[in-house]
Amino acid sequence: MMEVKLPGVCRLQYGFAFDSAQFSTTTGTPLVRIRDILRGYSETYTTETCSDEYIVDNGDLLIGMDGEFNIARWQGSRALLNQRVCRLIPSSKIDADYLYYFMPQALKRIENQTPFVTVKHLSAKQLNSIVIPLPALDIQHRISSVLDRASDLISLRKRQLAKLDELVKARFVEMFHDDYPIVSANFVCSHIVDCPHSTPKYDGIALAYPSIRTSEIKNGRIDWGSMKYVDYSEYLERTKRLVPIAGDIVYAREGTYGDCVILPAGSNFCLGQRTMLFRPDRNKCTSIYLHQVLRSDPVKQQADKSNAGSTVPHVNIADAKNFKFPLPPLKLQNQYGNFVEQIDKSRLTIQQSLAKLEVLKKALMQEYFG
Repeated sequence: MMEVKLPGVCRLQYGFAFDSAQFSTTTGTPLVRIRDILRGYSETYTTETCSDEYIVDNGDLLIGMDGEFNIARWQGSRALLNQRVCRLIPSSKIDADYLYYFMPQALKRIENQTPFVTVKHLSAKQLNSIVIPLPALDIQHRISSVLDRASDLISLRKRQLAKLDELVKARFVEMFHDDYPIVSANFVCSHIVDCPHSTPKYDGIALAYPSIRTSEIKNGRIDWGSMKYVDYSEYLERTKRLVPIAGDIVYAREGTYGDCVILPAGSNFCLGQRTMLFRPDRNKCTSIYLHQVLRSDPVKQQADKSNAGSTVPHVNIADAKNFKFPLPPLKLQNQYGNFVEQIDKSRLTIQQSLAKLEVLKKALMQEYFG
């Protein structure tokens, strides 16, 4: 199979050095910066004029050249190409989708090999040196078509999971309202404790004790992929205040505060950095109801208010104990819990399908691009 360097099959266009003094959040033309590439929209505008060659349209292939070297198809409508963002303009020699699917692995290899002190930088020289396997165009079309189908199915599964989340939230709003008595978190919890104010000594062995940090709390669930572990002596040290048990809720108290997870059975957890723990009194409040309450907009607004003027966003233990929310009867809370458990069964089926599709796509990428 023929191999060519990247400039042999596309033109590489680097962004314009727009003057930040003319940036705005409301006026002018949207400006594509590195942080906008993956999310697909811009919140930065400029009134500065430039050549039409720097206009970006939907479907254009864009690469971020600082930090993580990401590539994405732009989806944020007409905008302007800012510096440190590169656009790939494919020639007739290469299928644009084939190029899109090939590039992430090439960029990841460069990223892994690039030393950095604070932020990694992708150079034009590194981009120009990328070598692309180039089969006949009909084969490129076939490869991109197969990967498109796999990507579409993955996107479908992710949309299904998002819809289930929306359904759980909608049911919560439908069932619970301010007509019930307003109580504090301290009233419905037997314990609310902060994490130890020290960095755990991590063991690195996945058979040890999982230490939940804010980075493991993702959209109401535990992200096991980034979990770190401690040994038994460190576990004992970090559970002096309270030993976490199944049904406890671990709450992110700093940074992107407000998200939380219910601890499952089967693991001896301890609190990592920047977290706190809520243990509901089972005679007053269920774990599922309290979990959803703590993630609800009204409680998040209370957390925001407590952060007014703070340089480092955080929720302290006194504010958390004073969170106010309605308390419906246990019977109604249990009905909601049964509904959530049924949704979780559907979610598990979809997640298993999603995981298989992602493995399949990765295998196909390996087969096609090595």
